[in-house]
Amino acid sequence: MAVAVAAPLLIGLVAEAGGGGGGDGDGVPLEVAGNEVPLPVEVDGKGAPPAEEVPVAVTAGEEEKEKKKKKEEEKGEGVKWLGHYSSAQDILLIGDGDFSFSLALATAFGSGANLVPTSLDSYVALKRKYSKAESNVTELKRLGATVLHGVDTKELKLHPDLKNRRFDRIVFNLPHAGFKGKEDDTHMINSHRELVWGFFNNAPHFLRPYCEIHISHNTGGAYDRWGLESLASEASLVLVEKVAFRQEDYPGYIQKRGDSERCDEAFDLGSCFTFKFRIRFRRN
Repeated sequence: MAVAVAAPLLIGLVAEAGGGGGGDGDGVPLEVAGNEVPLPVEVDGKGAPPAEEVPVAVTAGEEEKEKKKKKEEEKGEGVKWLGHYSSAQDILLIGDGDFSFSLALATAFGSGANLVPTSLDSYVALKRKYSKAESNVTELKRLGATVLHGVDTKELKLHPDLKNRRFDRIVFNLPHAGFKGKEDDTHMINSHRELVWGFFNNAPHFLRPYCEIHISHNTGGAYDRWGLESLASEASLVLVEKVAFRQEDYPGYIQKRGDSERCDEAFDLGSCFTFKFRIRFRRN
């Protein structure tokens, strides 16, 4: 499980927050109360703006033309595939736990030169948490991957090693803000939403035109209250596909809890899907 530290939210439920979101007090706060369906993020009492410097004004015709071109490139001689990903794609992986997912890709491709796997943890902390982290990172580097540590998904735009990079796929598997209560606790859901919102507000800056952002996420119960699709929409992203996530498609990948004294333990994925988003395009 990818774990990141979420910044603190306003304390309390909507009635206690005085309208939430700052500003004039009339906006909808990031928090969700009880079992209510989460509403889109608001900033300073207003609807959150589209992510800055993101190319949203592309036509449907251009989209289809570029998709066809991409498919032809990825069918080229020597291109290797694993799951949704190919050796022809430049791939940024966020919060990759013990790096076993990235290693599954690099092993299948025979190279990690197209991969930039990252962790929120420092390398020292990573080795303490995960028994195979050191060997996985060593093998990824041997295969040519660019491995980065201390990467906060909410501040990607500020990272010096990423600011000039662009990617075909940006992947965040099983985002999680850490175990600070039960999954259906309101404050936990708020923390998860803030984490995902931070990711959606940063990732498009690193995405090549017509390419995709992927989040693999559990569904059902409290997980549906994260409001994944509405958060994406507020960042000018549109869902293009939702497919079942199958761990067996990625040999060697083991999802980790990522937090607490059980951080190195695997867990049952349950009902899990990969949500594929693109930057919203302008229709003719």
